[in-house]
Amino acid sequence: MLTGAGVVLGLAAGPAQAAEVSFATRCVPPAGVGLDPVNGTTKVEITAPATAKVGDEIDVVWKFTQAASKNPNIIDLPANSVQPTGTLKASGAQSADLAMTGPRENPAIPKGGDMVLSDMKGTLKLTAAGKVTLTPGAYTVNAMGTNTVCTPTETVPAAGTIDVAAGDGSPTPTPTPDPTDTATPTPTPTDTATATPSATSSDDGQTDFTGKAVDIPYTCQSPLGEKKATSTIQINAKKNGGSYGVTVQFKNSPMDSPADIPADSVKPSMEVVLGGADTGSVHVEGPTNSAAIKSGDPIEIPDMTGTYKPGATGESTLSPGVLTIKALGTTTTCTPDKTEVSLTLTTEEQEGGASGGTSGSGGTGGSSTGGGLAATGADGHAALKALGLVAGTAVLLGTAVFTFLPGRRTR
Repeated sequence: MLTGAGVVLGLAAGPAQAAEVSFATRCVPPAGVGLDPVNGTTKVEITAPATAKVGDEIDVVWKFTQAASKNPNIIDLPANSVQPTGTLKASGAQSADLAMTGPRENPAIPKGGDMVLSDMKGTLKLTAAGKVTLTPGAYTVNAMGTNTVCTPTETVPAAGTIDVAAGDGSPTPTPTPDPTDTATPTPTPTDTATATPSATSSDDGQTDFTGKAVDIPYTCQSPLGEKKATSTIQINAKKNGGSYGVTVQFKNSPMDSPADIPADSVKPSMEVVLGGADTGSVHVEGPTNSAAIKSGDPIEIPDMTGTYKPGATGESTLSPGVLTIKALGTTTTCTPDKTEVSLTLTTEEQEGGASGGTSGSGGTGGSSTGGGLAATGADGHAALKALGLVAGTAVLLGTAVFTFLPGRRTR
């Protein structure tokens, strides 16, 4: 049922190896569809070169031999309507979160049938000699514009190891201290465990950072009163010198517009909350709707972008914060009931950086600059609408729209 995994090797990479691992997984359906989370088992086969050298860019393949959940008994999924994305963790000689993406390719999947997911691929640049282990992480299944987020609920075993040689192709020598030489100290396990790399070296030259999708419950205040909704949000970042371009993506499906909305009349923004080593917030903005939205057409929250200039050195976290939606002269403010870390960055303090204040002056809207998960779209929206599967994000933007439409009802 699954297509074979193609194996692409980096320059000077050795023969490919494949290993299957299984792990307990909890899959959370999109908010608002009325489905409970599913606990199941994911089985994954990871294919990667057995050997390579520093400087190689290797291709890694993630093949699903079993997804954790089945297609719910709600709707038949047509062919080529399902796309998987996920994160593969590299550890050992180097650490990195490798973004994996599969094509939107699948056979038709009946209600209650096994989910058939395409092979995901990603590219890893090797930056350090030694053993690099590959371990599957969380993954997201995008089906007809809605996201189901699947997260491991146990420690996942490593699915592969790459022996990375030094850049000249020779293995990195491991010095053996002479036990009779009292002038040569012998390192102990404590020495190794307490060694702390610098904030800049731990990035391993990585420039694109992918956050995890988190479910954030919001309370929204508008001129019409209070509404509550939960949205799935992901924060990605792209390093540029000492600063980061930040992109906030809403992963939920959009709502239908209850009336004609003119162009350039709806604009979202958010204050991303900093934590860990840093404090303060990062202002991000999305573009206004470039075209008029007709009644019945989907309303989407665009990617919101801004710039994060670190004000501290260490592990800094980014979490979704207050969302503001301006529409036709009205303002709706949505405050998280609680928030969750979407992205952690190893930062180095920059002059004039955050650390207690608001970082950046806000960015212009546009597509994600980070290697994030697939953005949700309006694919299959008519089918979802017919089934009443309108995700919780509808309320967030819908509240702003309803402020000038008091006589209309939500769908």
